[in-house]
Amino acid sequence: MTAIFAVIYILIFVIFALIAYAVLQIKLFGMKVKDFWSFIEANQMLDKLYRFAKQYENMSPQEQVIYLSEAEKIFKAFDNVPNELWEEDYDKYKEVLSKYKDIKMLRWAETSKQKN
Repeated sequence: MTAIFAVIYILIFVIFALIAYAVLQIKLFGMKVKDFWSFIEANQMLDKLYRFAKQYENMSPQEQVIYLSEAEKIFKAFDNVPNELWEEDYDKYKEVLSKYKDIKMLRWAETSKQKN
């Protein structure tokens, strides 16, 4: 019975040691843990927005607003981490940014038409 408790304590210690090591590595890289966690979440959203940008050419105004707000969150999160972390996702980022710019221009053109 004590052997089981010893194994459990060792596993718990190893888990905490790994977490502490990960936090130390993040801090040594010059980042905050919160920024890194935001980057992880943004990376997941980047995949979704990338697929969305590829599938839909014409979005409704509501979809455009949602896309723009989610893309801005991604851009902010990606700005807070070093570029080396997301080099492999650069093409997705570029595609999302391109669609973001297209939507912004489209909305700006529509707003300009309504004013005239």
